[in-house]
Amino acid sequence: MTRLRAYALTSCILCLAACTTGGPDLSNGSPYAPDVDRSAASVDGVLVGWRLMDAGEYELAMDAFIRAGVEQGRTPEILAAVGTVNLAMGRLGQAEDKLREALKADDSQAETWNNLGVVLMEKGEFPEAEQILRKAYALDNGESDAIRDNLRLALANSVQPSYGEQKSQEYKLVRRGSSDYLIRPTP
Repeated sequence: MTRLRAYALTSCILCLAACTTGGPDLSNGSPYAPDVDRSAASVDGVLVGWRLMDAGEYELAMDAFIRAGVEQGRTPEILAAVGTVNLAMGRLGQAEDKLREALKADDSQAETWNNLGVVLMEKGEFPEAEQILRKAYALDNGESDAIRDNLRLALANSVQPSYGEQKSQEYKLVRRGSSDYLIRPTP
């Protein structure tokens, strides 16, 4: 009976120990998270969006860029960022529209030209992508490896191989034996 009481007492002590907070002591004794300091400076929504893009959280990045657009207006930086997020999510039509709109407002950003070139390559429009990536490469003075690689890819895909004239030849299948077939040109 003494052992049973010892086990019961040990069990009760362990269960009660699990009920304690065990964490850091809160200054005001509240179990809730601390309040937000609304007087502090907020973090730039564009910066938050790019951090979320780096983390692969494209939907959250889109929300951050849209919130930044509400605060700052439809600047070329915001439009290019939204276009880049759309590109990352595979929304090529929306990405192209936003990137072109950003370039109408400010055509001096090599990154925006590069992203538009990538969108066009994804859509299979290699000749236009080549021209746009050449512009991005020129604006960047050839310093970016990513733009250079994208231009190389566009050039490789836009070059059409020049084969000789295709000869059209008719063929027929000739059976030889029970399971042997031969392909012969028709005379």
